[in-house]
Amino acid sequence: MNKIMKSNKALFWSLIWLLGLAGQLCWNMENQWFNTFVYAKIAKDPTIISWMLAISATATTISTFLFGCVSDRIGNRRSLISIGYTLWGVFTIAFGCTSFLKRDSSETTALIGVAFAVVAADAIMSFFGSMGNDIGFNAWINDHMNPENSGSVGAALAVQPVIGTIVGTVLGGLLVGADDNYMRLFIVIGGSVIALGIFSLFALNDSASLKPSKRGSFWGQFFSIFNVKEYLQHRELVFVNLMLAVYFISFNVYFSHLGNFMIYYLGFTADIMGLIEGVGLMIAMFATIPAIKLIKADKSTLIVLIAIVLNTIGLLVIGLFVSPENVNPGSIWNPHLLIGVLFVGLGYILFLQTVTVWSKLLYPEEARGQFEGIRIVFYVLIPMVVAPLISNPIIKKSGEFVDEYGFTEYLPTNTLFLAGVFLVLMTLIPLILADREHQKTSS
Repeated sequence: MNKIMKSNKALFWSLIWLLGLAGQLCWNMENQWFNTFVYAKIAKDPTIISWMLAISATATTISTFLFGCVSDRIGNRRSLISIGYTLWGVFTIAFGCTSFLKRDSSETTALIGVAFAVVAADAIMSFFGSMGNDIGFNAWINDHMNPENSGSVGAALAVQPVIGTIVGTVLGGLLVGADDNYMRLFIVIGGSVIALGIFSLFALNDSASLKPSKRGSFWGQFFSIFNVKEYLQHRELVFVNLMLAVYFISFNVYFSHLGNFMIYYLGFTADIMGLIEGVGLMIAMFATIPAIKLIKADKSTLIVLIAIVLNTIGLLVIGLFVSPENVNPGSIWNPHLLIGVLFVGLGYILFLQTVTVWSKLLYPEEARGQFEGIRIVFYVLIPMVVAPLISNPIIKKSGEFVDEYGFTEYLPTNTLFLAGVFLVLMTLIPLILADREHQKTSS
């Protein structure tokens, strides 16, 4: 009996780490490498990236609400995970195949057609990724959380985005390499996710306590999540989600273009760029250890405040002290850039770790799947729609260059990071409001 229990526990934790890290690697690839892929293979124009962000965020949100409701009503997470992960991997590879679409770079119509294919492939990939990871996997974890394992599960969830970002950045850079072989990256990551999706169908079981939760008709239950009056009753969660939205508007203003900033503006190759980011994030990861203890001690507000300060310092260092004149593109050793990336990484890691645990503890038990959908609105949809409206004009105005063939290119410059400083400091407003509500409920 003990052997069976230990075996089930080992399988449970294996699935948490395998599915969790695979999901984080895939999201990191989309956020980090899809944008550099566009500049390398399609066109050096941030407008394509802006459309990718907005359309994929919309697809992600629709998927989350739709499958969140489906998952709660049928009481099944396994099917969503298996089908979602498998198709996620398939369309990751399909996205890379857009680089084989033939076009004449001098023809605007042809470029628009290829750009449309890129945006569509990204949106479909995000739709199924959200089905498998945001809803299926996250809701499955919530179903299995209990007082005995909540600390360990919370720690795993907090660390996974960090590891995923580090491994995705370093591994992605090495797979792409100096020869810009993006297809190699997409096949490796996409193939791994497909394999895990198939594996989960046989290895994963839903929680015994999971029961179908049908509240009226499907569409009645689906639209019930849009009951603003009911949602606003969860006041602490409202302000935590607002904090998430403001922070990630700032984050997407600069991070979506960080790779292109380092490769095309500063002159690094993809592999060295990945190593520079990876080193900073790897060092920053050690901050998760004391943060876990502080979260358990109910010091989430303090950690978020520290994260905002660190993020601000990192953005100021990159914005003010990093330029093509003072970096060595052939080496990892670039002190100003490494320090800036380290502080930005520290802020990102601490913020995401803390707010992930903070928000999940506030979900109502009967609608965890659907409340993941609400989280995606603030974590993905709002930031990815609003951020390009800020970053795109900045790049077009400050980073316009004409290449040797007379074509106009738009490269991200330091101005993006200085804009990020102002925006990240605005996160302090919902943080103060969230803390006030938390003090009321905990007193």
